Amino acid sequence: MQAFYADHFVLPLPPGHRFPMRKYSMLRDAVVREVPGLTLHEAPRADDAALALAHTADYIADVSSGRLDAARQREIGFPWSHEMVERSRRSAGATMAACRTAMTEGIAVNLAGGTHHAYADKGGGFCVFNDAAIAARQMQREGRVRRVAVIDLDVHQGNGTASILRDDPSVFTLSLHGEKNYPFRKEASDLDVGLPDGCDDDTYAAALAGALDTLYARFDPELLIYLAGADPHEGDRLGRLRLTLAGLARRDTLVFESALARRLPMAVAMAGGYGNQIEDTVAVHTQTVRLAARHHQRYGAGATAAAAAAY
Repeated sequence: MQAFYADHFVLPLPPGHRFPMRKYSMLRDAVVREVPGLTLHEAPRADDAALALAHTADYIADVSSGRLDAARQREIGFPWSHEMVERSRRSAGATMAACRTAMTEGIAVNLAGGTHHAYADKGGGFCVFNDAAIAARQMQREGRVRRVAVIDLDVHQGNGTASILRDDPSVFTLSLHGEKNYPFRKEASDLDVGLPDGCDDDTYAAALAGALDTLYARFDPELLIYLAGADPHEGDRLGRLRLTLAGLARRDTLVFESALARRLPMAVAMAGGYGNQIEDTVAVHTQTVRLAARHHQRYGAGATAAAAAAY
């Protein structure tokens, strides 16, 4: 399975900053050790034309040149730096590359991404450019697919994604999130499922199964972009849900099985994770990549069997 990384583009954050930048290099080290058959690639850089599929020209220019005012920079949550711009472009490029790879191999992974709080004209919540919206529209522009579904299982609602894609019937947005968590002013996705604080494994799995059934009943996607946040985990300091590691494996498996049953290609992005112990966040993300690799093997086996049957 192919995976794309950009963890060597490190933001120069001030001491004590709450964003766990270290998790990305830790994740790459972990998947190299624990996921056999994984091939890693440096993430390509998204150019202005790709970013403009989801963002305004003024916003792209202001981010790229460091012209964001203090209020807009605070909303993003990072101080401006050349590294911030480069990493954000690479994160979007990684999801585009994962989508392209998934079209032929069934599934591929961005070891970062899931920057779903970025709007067309502003960033927010540690998100600068919206990789899922950019990648969905880039795949359409390249003529690879017509219809894309974004399955957002970060604990925080994908408000930026919902806003950017609100009037686009060719992209279906599903967000399963903590109802009382950030962002406190939510946007309307095509399907929103708000969960109570303290939601456990069984409650979450039942809600997700129902949401997936609704998605496929209402929409016929040709590509899935899956935001597999680690922050529903019980050890996450910002999550407020109570999913165990086993419960998150169940979550991922539900999504992967739904794709496999329909022979749908899927790009996976890691999205958020703010564990009290960073090792817990890395363990959740590593588990997602491991399960994705198993899905990749089964997808390939299914393609081989189908070809043999046709012959």
